[in-house]
Amino acid sequence: MKALQILFIALFLSTYLVQAQKLAMVKEKDLVGYIDQSGEYVIQPKFEKALSFSGKFAGAEKDGKWGYINTSGEWAIQPEYDRVKDFNSGIALVLKDDQWNYIDASGKVLETPVPDKYYDFNDGVAIFRKEDKIGLLGTDGKFILEPKFDEIKNFWDGRAKVRNGELWGMIDKKGELTIPTEYDEIGRYNKNGLWGKKGEDLGIFVDGNLKVVSGIDKVWDFRDGSTLTYARSNKKMGFLNNKGEWVIEPRFDKARAFKNGLAPVANGKSWGYINEKGEEVISFEYKDAEIFADNGLAPVKIKDWGFVNKSGSLVIPAEYDISVGFAFFQSGEDKGFIDGLARIKTKKGWGFLDEKGKVIGDQWYKNAENFVDTSQ
Repeated sequence: MKALQILFIALFLSTYLVQAQKLAMVKEKDLVGYIDQSGEYVIQPKFEKALSFSGKFAGAEKDGKWGYINTSGEWAIQPEYDRVKDFNSGIALVLKDDQWNYIDASGKVLETPVPDKYYDFNDGVAIFRKEDKIGLLGTDGKFILEPKFDEIKNFWDGRAKVRNGELWGMIDKKGELTIPTEYDEIGRYNKNGLWGKKGEDLGIFVDGNLKVVSGIDKVWDFRDGSTLTYARSNKKMGFLNNKGEWVIEPRFDKARAFKNGLAPVANGKSWGYINEKGEEVISFEYKDAEIFADNGLAPVKIKDWGFVNKSGSLVIPAEYDISVGFAFFQSGEDKGFIDGLARIKTKKGWGFLDEKGKVIGDQWYKNAENFVDTSQ
C-alpha cells in the first residue's frame, strides 16, 4: 500500500513538473532550439525558423512549410502551412493556399469564420470585422457581440476599449458596455484604476464616474502592484490614487510605476526611488532606473545596467544591457526579472541571469526570447 502511495506521489509530481515547465526559444549559430530555466536544452537547435511556445505548441518551419511542435520537439501538427500564428484558447490562425483558417489543437479546420482582416483569439474572444463594423466571436464560432463598433482594442483584465465615431468607452467579454462611449480618451483597464478624458476634463473613474483632477495634462495607466499611478501637472510628475487624489504632489521630472512599494523617479538626469509617502529610499545617483520585479530587484543604469535590491545595494554589477520583458499575456512593459530570471545582453550575446547574478547554463546565444509557460 505504501509503495502505491509513493508511486502515486511520484507520478503526481512528475506530471506537475511537466505541466509547470517554462521554455525559452534561443538561437545558436543559425538554428533555433528551446531551453528550460536551468539552461538545459529541452529541444536541441534544429530549426531554421520557429516561434516561441504559446502554451503547449510552438510554430516551426521545415522545408518552407510551417507546422507546430510539442514540448518534446515532435511535430504535433504537420508542417503544411504557409504561415502560422500563436495558439490561444486552444485555437490558432493558419494560412494555406492564400486562405486563413482557425484550427484546433488536433489540426482540424474549424468552421469559425475568418474575415478579410483576421484576428487572433485572446482568452476565449476574437475580434471580428464585418463590413465597417467590429464585434466579438467566441471559440464556438458564434457572435458574442454582433459587429457594431468602429474599433475594439485588445482585452486587458477582462475589459476592452471600444470606439464609435470619435468617442471611446469600454466593454466586458460579454460585449456589454461597462463605460459608455462618450469619452475622448480612455486608459487601458486595470483592476487598480482607470483614467479617462472628456472634453478638457481629465481624471480618474471612481464608481463608474469620471472624477476630474484639476491641473493635470497627462495621466498614465494603472498597473498591477499598486493603486497609485503617475500624472503630470505643470511639467512635473506626481502620483494619484484611484480616487483621483494626489498622494505625492508633482515635483519630479520623470516617473515610473510603483511596485513592491517603491517607484523610480528622476530629478534632472538623476534617477532614484521613493516610497508611497514620497520619501527618498534609494538615492538619486543613476542614469536610468526601472520598476522593481516581484523578487525585489530593479534594473539601474550607471554606464551599463545592473540590479539593486530594495535597500539600494547594487547586488548584480552594472555590466549588462537589459531587454523589454514580454511573455505570453504580459503587458510587455517590465524590464529586468520575470519569474526569477532576467534576459540580458553583452558582447558575448544574449543570456539569462538568475537572482544571484549567475548566467544560467553559463551560455550565451545569438538570440534569446523570454520564457513561456507551456502548461496553458
